[in-house]
Amino acid sequence: MHKNLRIGDILIEEGLITKNQLLDALAIQKQSNYDKKLGEIFISEGLISEKELALVLADQLDMEFLDLYSVEINLNLLKNYPIQILRNADSIIFKEDEDFIHVAIADPLNYDALEILERSIVIKPIKFYIALKNDIRHIYERLEIIETAKALMNQVKQEISSSDFKLDNEQSAIMLLIEQILKSSIINNASDIHIEPGISDVSVRNRVDGVLREIFVLDMDVYNALVSRIKILGNLDISEKRRSQDGRFSMQINSRDYDFRLSTAPTLHGESIVMRILDQQKILLTLNELGMSEKNLQKFQTLLHAPYGIVFVTGPTGSGKTTTLYAALNDIKDIENKIITIEDPIEYQLPLVQQIQTNDKINYGFSDVLRSVLRQDPDIIMVGETRDKETLTTAVGASLTGHLVFSTLHTNDAPSAITRMVQMGLQSYLIADSLVGVVTQRLVRKICPYCKCEHKPQLTLLDKLQAYLPQNPSFHTGKGCAKCGFTGYLGRVMICEILQIDANLSNQISLGKNRYEINEAAIKSGYEPMIVDGIAKALEGITTIEEVTRVVKI
Repeated sequence: MHKNLRIGDILIEEGLITKNQLLDALAIQKQSNYDKKLGEIFISEGLISEKELALVLADQLDMEFLDLYSVEINLNLLKNYPIQILRNADSIIFKEDEDFIHVAIADPLNYDALEILERSIVIKPIKFYIALKNDIRHIYERLEIIETAKALMNQVKQEISSSDFKLDNEQSAIMLLIEQILKSSIINNASDIHIEPGISDVSVRNRVDGVLREIFVLDMDVYNALVSRIKILGNLDISEKRRSQDGRFSMQINSRDYDFRLSTAPTLHGESIVMRILDQQKILLTLNELGMSEKNLQKFQTLLHAPYGIVFVTGPTGSGKTTTLYAALNDIKDIENKIITIEDPIEYQLPLVQQIQTNDKINYGFSDVLRSVLRQDPDIIMVGETRDKETLTTAVGASLTGHLVFSTLHTNDAPSAITRMVQMGLQSYLIADSLVGVVTQRLVRKICPYCKCEHKPQLTLLDKLQAYLPQNPSFHTGKGCAKCGFTGYLGRVMICEILQIDANLSNQISLGKNRYEINEAAIKSGYEPMIVDGIAKALEGITTIEEVTRVVKI
């Protein structure tokens, strides 16, 4: 193991860095009084990724690179060994057999750590593997989570095994476990809770700022009781496990009222449950608080004040479409206008707005409600989602008869909304006559202001974005601190693109042009793709370039 590797020369041979880049890294190392390792400098300067370095080291040291998520790790095995010593060395024991103790380590050139491990684990010889540092740290976090939940799970197990166990008992241990999951999720500012059964355990994860984090790991012994109790809360059929079901329930957590939208789906190992958290007292955002750039905000204001027509807000699930529509309605609501919304579900209550909830169980869907709404003499209509041709045709018909209609679609960019409408069966001339504009958006995580620092992205990434970048751009990132849960991100902000339909573009649409021809015509009319807005926010230090490219196609 104790090879004297010249890592810089090896990376040059592999074509991953140049000689000048090596000399620059050596100069940085000298400035740090050799506190920094060359590998760390190459990664922080954006020359290589952590995985690329690990693969090179594995090849040079004749070791195996290990993806820790592809192997089954016996967490109980770790308790037999000095966990703190293993953690300090960024290493983990993942297997033991007759011949070896198998250890994954993040830095195989940290010979001091290797020697401490060899002295601490003397039962058998150690076989070392290379793994990523973040993967190792995540497994230790998972172990801590399991230990935290253990006491509550033991209480649940004892209760389930007792003869007087009742699922509908409001004071039961299973109910306390559910409340603990909900409380932890709300404290973490989560938007969704995912309960996912695996082979041997159940993972409970939160979606925080658009990214999932594990908060509990539960035993399979408590899973059935947990799922059944949640289904009772949502008025679902606990005996039906072969079909997806949807429901909702309300609960007071920390003296605040919350709605939870519930969805179940049958998977290989049991029913997966997702709960969307809806805060009834959540403050509505204004247009200025959405995070639009000044240019995009002006374009959006123009769309909002069109006398009639249809405006679509598009993007994937969880991209903030509903929030944008509510902010828009909040901005244009007036005592002189009648605004009616058709929603599933009604997430926020708006003053001066008539809000209608759809109900598929009694065949009162979006298209059914919309037809009846037109007889209510509205000026502005919001249709929560355009799911089918019937709803689209009715909404477009309303926009052509003097109403301003807002709705959402699931498309990846603004020009695709036009082709999506065609695919749903609407004639091109109707789209050209009715469509006012399309807003497509994503949510990107904001850099944590408490641990913000300068950052050099990988050069390969900068090369891909060269057409959008100025000379010598500077970027920032978050190092990770207690305030942001050591993620480097805190909160989210919108990035968007806005397509305004002018006479030229309307003509192209009516002629039935394809998506690429419409895209070219849109660019000539002043349309800018979302990547432009994303990079502008990265250059301002609001988000990272890596976060922008995570949600936007380059």
